[in-house]
Amino acid sequence: MLDHIAIQVRDVAACADFYDAVLAPLGGKRTKEFGDFVSFGTTGHSLWLVPVDEDSKAREVHLAFAAADRVAVDAFHAAAVAAGAESLHAPQLWPQYHESYYGAFVRDPDGNNVEAVCHAP
Repeated sequence: MLDHIAIQVRDVAACADFYDAVLAPLGGKRTKEFGDFVSFGTTGHSLWLVPVDEDSKAREVHLAFAAADRVAVDAFHAAAVAAGAESLHAPQLWPQYHESYYGAFVRDPDGNNVEAVCHAP
């Protein structure tokens, strides 16, 4: 249903470096730089990082990225922690969501809750 999403961040360059690291295990990469905007995706421009305008501040969002398998979720988490992210939840099963929900949660440099999830058994 979603074509793309844009999130406001205080430091686009720092957040772009973070997403370079954590999206690589999921098959994502930087796809475009347009002025101060940076996009990521697997084929298109699904996630955009845009600077916070001077009159507002960034608000926390939750982003969940699809992982092909549990190994990719583990690699996402390891890359995030290596990049200095706070680990909110190490990779694990979340049976309260459904029996095969395997996810890991971290904070990006702007405080957003970022997850990688695999739904396959």
